[in-house]
Order: sequence, then structure tokens, then C-alpha cells
Amino acid sequence: MTVHFIGAGPGAADLVTVRAARIIAAAPVCLYAGALVPRELLDTAPPGARLVDTADLDLDEITAELVAAHEAGLDVARLHSGDPSVYSAMAEQMRRLDAAGVPYDVVPGVPAFAAAAASLKRELTVPGVGQTVILTRTSARSTPMPPGEDLATLGASRATLVLHLAVQRIAELAPELVPAYGADCPVAVVARASRDDELVLRGTLADIAAQVEAAGVRRTAVVIVGSVLTAGEFPDSHLYSTARCR
Repeated sequence: MTVHFIGAGPGAADLVTVRAARIIAAAPVCLYAGALVPRELLDTAPPGARLVDTADLDLDEITAELVAAHEAGLDVARLHSGDPSVYSAMAEQMRRLDAAGVPYDVVPGVPAFAAAAASLKRELTVPGVGQTVILTRTSARSTPMPPGEDLATLGASRATLVLHLAVQRIAELAPELVPAYGADCPVAVVARASRDDELVLRGTLADIAAQVEAAGVRRTAVVIVGSVLTAGEFPDSHLYSTARCR
């Protein structure tokens, strides 16, 4: 058997890979992150499949489910929201499975920041404006950030900054970014990207916190900071240039 760690995408049920859909449709056991994974994906599981919501389970309980499936010879679709390569808590599950001798693989998914950029109709790497994207988060009650990964340090580059798990602290975070980016730096907040109830807020570091508060956004949102969000004057990419040797 195999545990398949699957990126279930940002929320829309049709934003999954063909490979993911095929595995889910055949998996006799499916573990999923409750409020973050679209129910329509679970509806495609085989009749009688064991469906386990991991929202209220700790790591030991999740591991026990995976090991039990392995011992029973059953494949597992382990669904994580977005793409499991970032902020999925997949690494510690893999470490447990390695210790238990349980095989696994990974199926990538559409990350939340990509869905947010699509909703904004923006490229995050614009020629002459921004060519670097930093994906990060902040720490409140969660695991502390490693040394050197504070917002002041990361923001010094003025690269396009994508903040996960941070919208509830936007009033504290925006002022931290002003020294590097300026109070008029464009900011976008995309809540529930790709879902029917998606909400998009556009503003600057000076006013985005007030917008977030007024809209009542508290979770499931991506914050994007950078000049690429409003860039209109920039050189064409060399990729399609007539001067490029082909």
C-alpha cells in the first residue's frame, strides 16, 4: 500500500490534478483537513471508503490511522489544502511514516498564493519590477520563526512578499513593513481564493488593515505585498522579444 500526500488545492473542487482525482477515486481510506478541503472531492471516493476528518486529531492519532491502513493493505489518500510543500505539516507525518516503514509519495497541488494571484489577474514576477517572491508566515501562537526570518529582515529586499496565516495580525504587521516598502506600497488580501465566497481586498500598507477589519476577514486568506500588484509600466520580457536569438 501507499500513503498518497495530495495537494487538494485552494478550495475549488476542480483545481486538483488529474493524478490526484484518480487516486482519490480509488482510495479505500481518505484522510482530509476538514474545513479546508472541498466536500466535492470526498464525494468522489469509492463507496464505503473510510473518510477521516483530521481537524480534531493530533499527530499520534493521524499516524495511527495511516499505520492501520498500511497493516490492512489499504492505500490512503491524505488530502492537504493547497500544495503540501508549504505549511502542510507533511514533514512530521513523513518522519513518522519513515520510522514505521510505511511507504508514501506526494502529489502536488495548486497553492493558495497561486490561486490568489489568479484571482487578482496578476503575475508576481514582472520584468523590471519584481523577480523574487518570498513565501512566509508570522508567528503568534504557532511555531516560532527561525532566526533571520523576521519581516524586517525579509522585507529589506523589497521582494514581492506573500504572507500565509497572517491576516488576523495585519494591523500589527503592516507597520513593520512600512520602513522597507513605504506606506503607499500596494497590498492585496485574498480570502478563500477560488471558492464561491472568495473575497478580494486591494489597498496599501497604510489602509489594508482597516479594510480587513471592516470585511471581518480572520482566516483562510493570503496577503500579498509588492509593486507588482499595480505595475503598468515595465519592459517586455526577453522571452518573446523579437531581438532574442531563436
